[in-house]
This record gives sequence, C-alpha cells and structure tokens, in this order.
Amino acid sequence: MPVKILMVCLGNICRSPLAEGILASKLPKDKFIVDSAGTGDWHVGKQPDKRSIAIANSRGIDISCQKARQFRKQDFKEYDYIYVMDGSNYRNVIDLAPDEESKKKVSLILNELFPNENVDVPDPYFGLENGFVTVYEMLDEVCDVIAEKLIKEHSSS
Repeated sequence: MPVKILMVCLGNICRSPLAEGILASKLPKDKFIVDSAGTGDWHVGKQPDKRSIAIANSRGIDISCQKARQFRKQDFKEYDYIYVMDGSNYRNVIDLAPDEESKKKVSLILNELFPNENVDVPDPYFGLENGFVTVYEMLDEVCDVIAEKLIKEHSSS
C-alpha cells in the first residue's frame, strides 16, 4: 500500500500544486502518492496558476493536469502526511481534525528545514513574478529533505 502525502495551501493553484509536483518527482511512484488541496473553494476544478505551471515546466515538472480541490475532513483518513504551507492553512486544517491522531499528521512544510520555527511559504499569487521562482526554490529544497526522510522511513515496507 503506497504512502500518501497531501500538500495544502489556500486556493490549491500556486504553492501546493508546486509542492505536489516537486515531491512526486523525487519519490518512487510505486511506493508514494502525492496530492494537493486548498483550504478555500474558489478554484475547485481549475488547473494551477499559469505562473506555477511555467516555473515547474522550466524545471522539467509538468503540473498542468492537476485540478484544484478543497481540503476535506476525509483527507485525515486517506493521507499519512499532511504538509501545509503557512500558519493560516495549518489552523484551518487543524480545526477540521476529528481527533489528536489526525492532528499529528499535519505539519508546516518548512518545519522540515527549520524545526519549530513555523516559517511560512509565502503566497506568490498577488506578488511579483519572481515570487514563483522563490517559492519553487523553497519547496524544492524542503522536498529534498522530505523525500529523503520518507524514503528512509518507508524503505522496509
């Protein structure tokens, strides 16, 4: 049974689709499934922001087939790890957690690089064009750490 990882941001069109594509590119597809969702419902059914698609494409990752969806309570049952992009996403997801076990699955993604510092991945949606490059680089770096950790933890299964 593959290990399932969910990336979560606000609208599921900028940060979490990038995180999904980047992490999926670093993990064996037969052992891991990576998906993404947003805490809001504004973009449900839409593909990622064209700027996210462009930066991913420039690095050899195609995220254009992804479709935005909203995070739901059922995700706690379906996913083994839930990585959120910022403090607001964290609170929104934790508020939906049915129990303490579910809450333990949720982490701020950059805490994998900066333990307990609660650093946010900035939302590039309304920012400058290079914000997407910065976010990509942050996510690429943290996904290296996450991939290494997951492969090590699940290599025997």
